[in-house]
Amino acid sequence: MAAIEELESSVSAPRVHCWRLAALWRRTLLLMLVIGQTGLATWFMLSVLPYRGGNALELGMLVLFALLFCWISFGFWIAVAGFVLRRVGGDPQSLLRRQDAAELAATPLGRTAILMPIYHEPIERSLGGLSAVYQSLERTGQLEHFDFYILSDSRDPDVWLQEQAAWAQLVERLGAHGRLFYRRRQLNLNYKSGNVGDFLRRWGRDYQYMVVLDADSLMGGDTLVRMVQLMQRHPRVGILQTGPGLLNGRSLFARVQQFSSQLYGPLFATGLAAVQLGEAAFWGHNAILRVQPFMAHCGLRKLPGWGLFRGPIMSHDFVEAAYLGRAGHEVWLESGLGDSWEESPPSLVDELTRDRRWAKGNMQHLWLLLCSRKLRLAHRMALLNGIMAYLASPLWLAFLVLTTIATTRLVLWPINYFPDPHQLYPLWPQWQPLRALSLVLCTLALLFIPKFLGVADAALTRRLANFGGGLRLFASVLLEILVSALLAPIRMLSHSRYVIEALLNIQLRWAGQNRTSETGWVRALLHHAPGSLLGAGWAAFALWLKPMFFYWSLPVAIPLILAAPISVMLSRVQLGQRLRRWGLLLTAEERRGSQLLEDLSNNPLAGSHQPDFCESVIHPGYNALQAALARRGRTGLRRQRLQALRRRCIELGPGDLSKSERSLLAQDAESLQLLHQQVWRAAPRSPWGRLLGRQIVSPCMSVPGAAVPAPADRPDHPLSPPTEGVTDDGHLPGYPGYAGQ
Repeated sequence: MAAIEELESSVSAPRVHCWRLAALWRRTLLLMLVIGQTGLATWFMLSVLPYRGGNALELGMLVLFALLFCWISFGFWIAVAGFVLRRVGGDPQSLLRRQDAAELAATPLGRTAILMPIYHEPIERSLGGLSAVYQSLERTGQLEHFDFYILSDSRDPDVWLQEQAAWAQLVERLGAHGRLFYRRRQLNLNYKSGNVGDFLRRWGRDYQYMVVLDADSLMGGDTLVRMVQLMQRHPRVGILQTGPGLLNGRSLFARVQQFSSQLYGPLFATGLAAVQLGEAAFWGHNAILRVQPFMAHCGLRKLPGWGLFRGPIMSHDFVEAAYLGRAGHEVWLESGLGDSWEESPPSLVDELTRDRRWAKGNMQHLWLLLCSRKLRLAHRMALLNGIMAYLASPLWLAFLVLTTIATTRLVLWPINYFPDPHQLYPLWPQWQPLRALSLVLCTLALLFIPKFLGVADAALTRRLANFGGGLRLFASVLLEILVSALLAPIRMLSHSRYVIEALLNIQLRWAGQNRTSETGWVRALLHHAPGSLLGAGWAAFALWLKPMFFYWSLPVAIPLILAAPISVMLSRVQLGQRLRRWGLLLTAEERRGSQLLEDLSNNPLAGSHQPDFCESVIHPGYNALQAALARRGRTGLRRQRLQALRRRCIELGPGDLSKSERSLLAQDAESLQLLHQQVWRAAPRSPWGRLLGRQIVSPCMSVPGAAVPAPADRPDHPLSPPTEGVTDDGHLPGYPGYAGQ
């Protein structure tokens, strides 16, 4: 505590006041630039409209244009700010620039938990990534300050049995006894935030900090150590967020996303951090959190409204940052912290599937934006930014609809020279094609200039070689622009649909993400068919209406019509790897190598077989492992139900049981052991007899069962024997036996 008090006294009040003043004038300048630019563009748009905004239709178009242009302008100036700050060596207000490097390196570490919440994730990749993080921390010599927790919400017994077996193997192969823990909670309430909250209620008091990772996250050990040291030196900081880049992309889609994040991402991250300063957003992963204030202030109550605005908050991260800010703590985005990574979805369909859930979560923030009290303005703007990330799509779609109606009126309907019944002189409607073209070019400039600022930044920081050299970098940028232009209308239509579904509170299925598979033709056609039909119908109508309007519609209509083949092509790994061999869409890690990627490729779980329910019953080693991790001492009605399920399972086979029934059996040690004994006595022609015959000749039968990891030294760890609150039969109330259940 004395060390913490000494660190607190080292953070002076003038320094805190300084960043708030800097934030005020920076945000004011940004607001003036965005509003001024948007006002000028809106006035120019007004001069383009035939009736100069003289009717409701054109007024609607004008309002939508202003909102969309403001949104684009905001991103443009953020990128410009990032480019300027990188030219002067970084933001002097950032946490990394506040203290000497030697002082930071000498700062002692606090106890830190590294959490990986998972739900039906690819086991080899998620636990293999955690293994790479573990090994990287081990190389720093600071591993003793960190513990690792795999927090599972998986419901399918085939999945969580494999997770438990893989975890046990990983503990053995890394020598991580007493440091790498697994827990699967029985009731997965409130999604990911509920999973983290469950950890905090059980073990949060043991840790000063926690680092939250996604299933596809990778972080270097040096970065993790530096994050803890920064938190130690800045006690007012509640969350320190890194700016994770994308890596390990294989498909063409993933490689395009990866290339753009590494080329343009530093500009946007630096600019955003400079505007937000100590009131940044939290992105839910690749960040470190101070446990005590997080537990005190970030409990998420259920929304009290109706429909979408009732029930648990789906997108929790922005809200948690806002609650910490409301309580007086700082939230920082530190773009100077490198070696922080995640992976892109492998295909457009998988990205859109993920966005469907994100769209609903962000639309929920409308309630918090309007009804939550005492939230700081910066965090309200962060909530609005997340909402606009999806709401911009239906606004764009509405603008296209109004434009189509306006064109149809001019072509098919009689011209109204007196739109205002009180006007004395006729209004002569006329298009200004040159002005319209100038406005389009101005809008495109706001979209594309940040991309070429990224190229300039790479050249000025001598990173051209990281992207394959100047010519290959320029070709890669052109390819990325082409792909982005093709994807924009597809995303627009999909996001519009998701926003409407969210506002109508259509239920979603919460499931793990596909992180490896390509998109098949059937899946692509089913997913994109409505948009393709809509795009084709719109283009046909535009051609019938007026050829010039048809040409204007093509940049939107063509990607919608060809959405399925575009989606299939971009998901192809072979095409992505071919472009890599040609030197296109390269990144620094692919040119110079990466220790994290090397550790990931040398995954301790690579090629190992993990057992499903049937193998956990049949295989002696797997059965012993899973029985050791299961519960014991069932009594009363639960014991009777398990006995009935065991009889059904033996007589009719596992296929006669539902997933939930197989899960009940797999959670009970006595059931697993009795099933194992009965299965090896089963008749050859019975369901289990046939399964047993296949397992005997299977190579996995020769795999020895992994040893059960030893309990942790501390009594409050998941595998430790309970020391208090123990029932007569030796089990913890509510969570008997293995705490991982």
